[in-house]
Amino acid sequence: MLDWLGRLREAGCRLLTVGQYLQPNSDCLPVARYVEPEEFDRLAELARGLGFERVAAGPFVRSSYHAREMLDS
Repeated sequence: MLDWLGRLREAGCRLLTVGQYLQPNSDCLPVARYVEPEEFDRLAELARGLGFERVAAGPFVRSSYHAREMLDS
């Protein structure tokens, strides 16, 4: 089901950010499904178990979320 995480690790990805799409305005695509924070927690735990060194996962996380801190640590 989440084989994309394994493929990212196999490709050498060490840092992972996962967020929720939020519709910026009514002209944009609507949100198809709201992801509960607990689902992000489970995803982060799974990613760490696969060997990701740093994981940021949550509804308001963006790809640049604490990027400098993740790289520096």
